This record gives sequence, C-alpha cells and structure tokens, in this order.
Amino acid sequence: MAGRIPQNFLDDLLERVDIVDVVDRRVKLKKTGKNYSARCPFHDEKTPSFTVNPEKQFYYCFGCGAGGNALGFLMDYENIDFPQAVENLAGTVGLEVPREEGGRRGSSSEDRHKPLFSLLEEAAVFYQKALRSHPAAERAVGYLRGRGLTGEIARDFGLGFAPPGWDNLLGALGSDEPRRERLLATGMVVRNDAGRVYDRFRDRVVFPIRDQRGRVVAFGGRVLGDDKPKYLNSPETPVFHKGRELYGLYEARQHNRKLDRLLVVEGYMDVIALAQHDIRNAVATLGTATSQTHLERIFRLCPEVVFCFDGDEAGRKAAFRALEATLPAMTDGRQARFLFLPEGEDPDTLVRARGAEHFRGLADQAAPLERFLFEACAEGIDSGTLEGRARYAKAALPHLRTLPQGVYRELMFRELAERTGLELASLMALEAPPPPRESPPPAPEAPGPVAAPGPAPRRRSPLTERRSGHANLLQSAIALLLHQPAAARHADPAALQSLAGEEAALLRAMVELLQRHPDSSTAMLLGHWHGTAEGELLGRLAGQERLIPAEGIETQFRATIDRLLAQPERERIVARVDKLRSTDYASMGAEQKQELRELLHQLQQLDRQFRNDRH
Repeated sequence: MAGRIPQNFLDDLLERVDIVDVVDRRVKLKKTGKNYSARCPFHDEKTPSFTVNPEKQFYYCFGCGAGGNALGFLMDYENIDFPQAVENLAGTVGLEVPREEGGRRGSSSEDRHKPLFSLLEEAAVFYQKALRSHPAAERAVGYLRGRGLTGEIARDFGLGFAPPGWDNLLGALGSDEPRRERLLATGMVVRNDAGRVYDRFRDRVVFPIRDQRGRVVAFGGRVLGDDKPKYLNSPETPVFHKGRELYGLYEARQHNRKLDRLLVVEGYMDVIALAQHDIRNAVATLGTATSQTHLERIFRLCPEVVFCFDGDEAGRKAAFRALEATLPAMTDGRQARFLFLPEGEDPDTLVRARGAEHFRGLADQAAPLERFLFEACAEGIDSGTLEGRARYAKAALPHLRTLPQGVYRELMFRELAERTGLELASLMALEAPPPPRESPPPAPEAPGPVAAPGPAPRRRSPLTERRSGHANLLQSAIALLLHQPAAARHADPAALQSLAGEEAALLRAMVELLQRHPDSSTAMLLGHWHGTAEGELLGRLAGQERLIPAEGIETQFRATIDRLLAQPERERIVARVDKLRSTDYASMGAEQKQELRELLHQLQQLDRQFRNDRH
C-alpha cells in the first residue's frame, strides 16, 4: 500500500480513539486522581511510575522517560512501525487508512528522505553480497572468523565487505545523475577538489548503522590493508547524526523484549563480540563522546547503563566525560555504573578469553556513578585537612548542581556533606553561586587622603547567562504550549525568527502549526513530530505536567515569549557588563563607571519587567 498518510486523517484518528482504552487493553490501568497509572511495560519497576492522561491523550513514565500518544504507545509496545500502528488503531474504530502521493504529514522529513534510506539499504545489500561472493572477500571472511564470529552473528548485524577499488559501489548503484547525487548526500561516495567521485569505503569490513526503527542510516568500515584511518565512519548527513545514534541499539532491542541494562562500549567489534557470546545488550557511540541525547535515549529504554572503558588515563578521562553527560539525566530510578577493564583488555578480547559469565560478573560489580564521581573529585586532594576538604567540596559541587531535582540529588548532597564534614545546610547554601551585586561601590566624589594599600579586590562572578539558560527558557515556552495549545495565538512567528537554534525552530513551527490549526491537541502535536529528535523532546516535556501551573498558563506563556525576545539584548548587556567588571573598579575611568551604572540599571529594568509580566 503506497503513498503517504494524510495528516488530517491522523489528527481525526487521534480524536476518535481514547488512549486509556488503547493502553488498558494491553496494560491494566488504575485510576489515580484525574489520571491513570500502572507499572511501566517498558522497564521493570516495583512502584508504578507509568501514567496516562485522558484529558491530553498522552502517556508518560517517570521512571524510564517513555512517552507519547496512542500511536507511539502501539509502536513501542508491539514493536511495529508507524504505518502498522496507524492501520491497527484505525481498525479499532472502523476507519480505512487513506493514502496520497502528494501532501505532507508531520514526519515530512521521513517522506523527503525516503530515497536516501532506500539507497542506503541497497548499499547494505551490495556489501553483504560482496562479503559472500566477491573474489577479494576471503581476507574479510578470514578476519571475521579470526575474531571468533559466526555466520549467524554476521547476518544479525548485516556485516558486509567493501571491495578494493575506487568505484565498485558507484558503478553498482550510481546508474544516473540523481542516484549519484543521493550517494553523495549519504556520504557513500566522495567528490574531491578535482571533481572526481569515488567510493568512501574501499577494502574494508563494513558495519551498517541502523536507527531505532531499523533503517540503515550510515556505515562504519574497518580497514583490511594498511590504509588509514583504521576505522572510518560515514559523515554527518541529513539522515545520520553521530550524537544521536548508538551502534547496536536496534539489534539489542530486537533481541530483548525488555532491556534491564545497556552496556556502552567503544567500538563495533566490542558490540559484536559480546553478542557472539550471548551478551546482547551492548551499544557503542560512533566516534563521539557519549551525549545527553544518547543518555536520554538509553534511559527511555532501560533503567541502568554500564559504561565500559579502558583502565588507563585516557579511558578514565573518557569515562569522566560520559559521567558529565549522564548527571543531568539521573532522575530518580535511574542508575549508571562505570566498568574499567584490566590494562591491555577491551570487551572483545576479555569476553573471548574469560567468557560471558566473567564479563557479566564484572558489569555487576562496576562502580556506581556516585563512587566514581566522588573518587575522581578527591583525586590528588588531602581530605584530612580543612583546606583539602574545602577543595573537595569545590570540585564536586559544580557536578552535583547539574543533577535534576529529586531524592537522588538530595542523597548526593548528603554524601558530599559526610565526606567533607560540612553541615548539609551549609553545603546546600553553597549550591548556587551568590547573586551578583546589582551595582558597583560608589566612587568618591572628590579626591581624599590616600588609603593604605589593602588586599586586591575580589573578582566578581560573571553575569553571563549561558546558552543552557536560554535553552531552558525555550523549553519552558514549548512545554507551556504543549500543555495549552491555545496559547499559540499570543505569539508572533515573525518575531520568533530572531531566535536561533533547533529548539527555537521547533517553537516557531509549533506556533505556526497551531495558528493554522487552532483545534490541535497535545496528542496531535506529539503525533506531528513522532519519530524525530523534536518528537523525543516533546515527549519528555509532555511528561513534566507537574511543572506546569494549574492556571494562568497563557499569561506565563506570553511572559516567557517576551523574555525570549528580550534575551538577545540582555545577553549583549550582560557581555558588556562582564567585560567591564573584569577591570578593577578603582582603575576604571569616569566614562566606564558611568557606562557600567547605566548597563546595570538597564539589566535591572529588564528583569523587573519580566517579573511584573509573570505576575
């Protein structure tokens, strides 16, 4: 059945079905206040954290972060793709799914990129066939056999072979100019400065990289000869973003109905070697450090992650970067551990030498996040001295501040208090830096007696609002709009053009959509962006219902928009204030002092206006 599913049909379908009925037929729900709750079907838990909101027609799990509308629930619960979920849901209300060749639906990027996905799948088939039948494939087969891999595992992961030569793939798949352009767009071929086009992967074992829906989005290649680099990945493309994808995640989900834990390892062969020994829950990042996007995706699927790193200095540095990315995602009920392997070992060599049970035992004994964090912060510090304990607290506090609110955060502060000997109240008082002084000390009106030299003035804390603060404000606006779509009438999409970034683009798109379709609901918005990175953010924000005020949402939305639009001017003022404050006040000229006073006054006015608007 070809053709797109019209967006208006999807909207009508979501209006007709009741998510409570959809979920309750599969997971027994219990009425709890205005919502319904149950134990989450996507991760193991003893206390129900899965909730269904009948008013806004979405579900959310506070334990693992799963969330969405009725269609999203069907896709995740029954492990089916979007068209199947639509067909199933439409069947329950007696509707036939229409198809059209033109038009546009919420996941329009999927329609736009469909030729790229199709070509990447063809490339995967080409490489797989080459591994089986190309005259030069014997080396690749020998390499894989030498790593202990069976044909079954090679099949499960779709392993292939890129033959030596410059244009094998180009010749097989680039039959006309549009297809050659698509090969370029997917990074499968390269055009050099002289205009010559050639295959990116040559004489390499090839690893297809699949997204969470099983679509091939990119490839990795391991060299068989002496070429460099040893491992080569596809570049960033319209369908592949390294900071979002995890190698092996699709395969892990295919093999495990429920994932209790995911192992994050460093390379393709680590994932595959573990799978060969029936450890089917390993994933790898793709040439990048573990990102917050990776962590949110992992925790949406399971409650625990174990990072595996080499035990050398480089491995520990990489582990600490992973820890920093993990902290903001550590809501209550989630767990992160860090496993440092013996020197000279990686998961591939270790599991082949010692077996699966030994490796599982090491993962079970991996250091919990809190132990790794506190030990890393204490490294090189004599905590037996007052000065050492002060340094210890100073090193740990910035990391603890990034934890989300909850019991785990409070326990971490208590642990730090015990380790440093500080009173918890004192430590919590240090949690946030003191507010900056609103004005500099007054300058003397006339010269007076020269004072005796004193200590150098203390450096003031910079006022700069970092980009994360801006992002949080954008997310606040998006969340308010998600929970009260009617508020969109208070925003001007043209005015929002001044805001930069992906979240700003999402906010503009939501406002434009809701102004065209003012009757849209929360469930429709979730469906419109389902299957995209924006959809993942919307699902997470939809679950934060308890952070949304019970009333006055539209007033708060207007105030937040005003604040966002004033943000560029505020950032300009703050940057200039920070620059001026980097100079000792006593050494400033009269003009600089006057400028500083005026800028601080402007800053106060902007902040006061925002507070008044909000109330």
